[in-house]
Amino acid sequence: MTIDQFNFAGKKAIVRVDFNVPLNEEGKITDDTRIRGALPTLKKILADGGSLIIMSHMGKPKGKVNAKYSLSQIVDAVSAALGVPVQFAPDCAKASEQAAALKPGEVLLLENLRFYPEEEGKPVGIEKEDPAYEEAKKEMKARQKEFAKTLASYADCYVNDAFGTAHRKHASTAVIADYFDADHKMLGYLMEKEVQAVDNVLSNIKRPFTAIMGGSKVSTKIGIIENLMDKVDNLILCGGMTYTFAKALGGKIGMSICEDDKLDLALDIIAKAKAKGVNLVLGSDCVAADAFSNDANTMVCPANDVPDGWEGLDAGPETRKAFADAIKGAKTILWNGPAGVFEFDNFTAGSRAIADAIAEATANGAFSLIGGGDSVACINKFGMADKVSYISTGGGALLEAIEGKVLPGIAAIKGE
Repeated sequence: MTIDQFNFAGKKAIVRVDFNVPLNEEGKITDDTRIRGALPTLKKILADGGSLIIMSHMGKPKGKVNAKYSLSQIVDAVSAALGVPVQFAPDCAKASEQAAALKPGEVLLLENLRFYPEEEGKPVGIEKEDPAYEEAKKEMKARQKEFAKTLASYADCYVNDAFGTAHRKHASTAVIADYFDADHKMLGYLMEKEVQAVDNVLSNIKRPFTAIMGGSKVSTKIGIIENLMDKVDNLILCGGMTYTFAKALGGKIGMSICEDDKLDLALDIIAKAKAKGVNLVLGSDCVAADAFSNDANTMVCPANDVPDGWEGLDAGPETRKAFADAIKGAKTILWNGPAGVFEFDNFTAGSRAIADAIAEATANGAFSLIGGGDSVACINKFGMADKVSYISTGGGALLEAIEGKVLPGIAAIKGE
């Protein structure tokens, strides 16, 4: 069943969204991309004459109630975005009366699902090495099913529109789907668009294909890097991982971030790229600083010759040019992870050079997919969201989809 085919009139719909939005110290939302992304789905249900139960997680409260992660903080913002007052259920597992009382056009937001350990379904307070772990895991899986059953009992149909958590087999993203038949569970508009965007990058590649992988660690990106090796023409590796590669090749990196236990892996990636004919683009120079601060003293130096007491915090001018050259001629572009510490205004030049080149290529007909929280934050910071083809709301989910993994949140709906 697709969301367009379904008529929500007189029905209660429980919708899993990803409202794990960033908040400042005052509890105010600093980036509402994820809320805006879910609006088409939520508004369709209300426009049809349905009532809406919204559920989400926020942060990592580890199965305990924590006011810092309460979704009560976003009720006003969700009300404003939807244009209707949003009721709040302070306990997501004890909301049956509030859900039952909902009239068509009314909205109920459930408290953070992850205040219950059953949402993630992992045993609490016991290590994997413990002999009793397997038994605890089995017991938690049974509790997870009960928790999902409770959530399902609030509604007539289930919509998953949370691509950001689609790679997790959680109660609200996958297990709950077991309690609805095929005609009463569906993907939301955002999920449909995400699945299509991934398909465009993986199955409908127009060449040349350039992928840009940034961030601090090679280890967290190794699966996707290896999968992309068979697909891309150009692979740009930037951000903090630059210095793991520089050191692996015998360079001197000062205080720069580095995974010393991944130097062999870095050399292996270089060798694989060469063997597969992939143009691997690594940073040749960097903007180094004498402290991790926006106000630090800076210098441009080779990425493989950073002085002692200094650390590379952004791509240098030569590197930016090399990145732009590998991007501008591309017809398919994937960007995940910044080229520097873009949160500091003085270290945004590398990420901005990537964004500018992607915008230019997109204007010339390329399909560009931006994914992962930091890359999305970059694009938004530069005010360039409308200059790229698609911005994914999923970080880990996008990476796993591009690695070729089946996402439980999608499989649960499609019955794969």
